[in-house]
Amino acid sequence: QLQLVESGGGLVQPGGSLRLSCTASGFTLDYNAIGWFRQAPGKEREGVSCISSSGGVTNYAESVKDRFFISRDKAKNTVYLQMNRLKPEDTAVYYCLAVGCYSDHIGHPGNFVSWGQGTQVTVSS
Repeated sequence: QLQLVESGGGLVQPGGSLRLSCTASGFTLDYNAIGWFRQAPGKEREGVSCISSSGGVTNYAESVKDRFFISRDKAKNTVYLQMNRLKPEDTAVYYCLAVGCYSDHIGHPGNFVSWGQGTQVTVSS
């Protein structure tokens, strides 16, 4: 029943913008902190950003700080990741996941997390 669906990825030129969406199906996101993660070919999965259940706490990886912005719309049961000034290094599959979110770090996924399909972001000229 519990499901998160990522969308909004695509092909964009360096310097461009995309907005990713994470929408819940089968439950409400009101009580969940949500994190965005990404995995590029040949690299480890890394945390990108997270937002607390209330939206009052956010965290960003240093590589995306001041370029990416996370938000949530509880009426739409959706968490967004606005990505600006995109770089080729941002190319990856992006996933959202219910995790803890703290001012100094993104909560770690459990060992047996069921990752969704993700959404592909490709930054290339």
